[in-house]
Amino acid sequence: MSRIPVQTLDTAPEQTRPTLERLTRRTGKLLNIHAEMAHAPVVLAAYAGITEALAEQSSFDARTREAIALAVGAQDGCDYCQAAHTPSAIKSGLSEAQTIAIRRGELAFDPKLAALLAVVREAAANVGEVSDATWTAAQQAGWSDVQLSEAFAHLAVNLFTNFFNHYARTDLDLPAAPALTP
Repeated sequence: MSRIPVQTLDTAPEQTRPTLERLTRRTGKLLNIHAEMAHAPVVLAAYAGITEALAEQSSFDARTREAIALAVGAQDGCDYCQAAHTPSAIKSGLSEAQTIAIRRGELAFDPKLAALLAVVREAAANVGEVSDATWTAAQQAGWSDVQLSEAFAHLAVNLFTNFFNHYARTDLDLPAAPALTP
């Protein structure tokens, strides 16, 4: 059960309502995570700020952004984020089987993407630390210094949401991501 009550557009603090309305239009409904973040306007503003910056300036295509979200969500064990990003990843061109492979860390279908996701997984698992070997492998796979720097912003927003979901114990209001059966 969630620790933070879910706001509605009518009960949310006035200063969060425009952001909640934008997020609701984007996702098709008011998600529990956003409705909980709205309790503290600074939390919702911080989330909205980084997601808006990424939407306006990211050089990654939707497929890469969603793959990062799935990889970080799996690394952190965030069921909510894995559920939220699986349909978006499929819409961006990944198959359901590929979303499962990404969550498992098995990316034989795209070695270049695998190299980038190895960086973000390792950073998520090790408080930002990435080995020289993993970093160099990503560069050799074709990722530029700019892209590897940008990957940090994608990592940060996903850590923000994953940790918030764990912190708040956000109730899942989306279909669960497919199970990672052996």
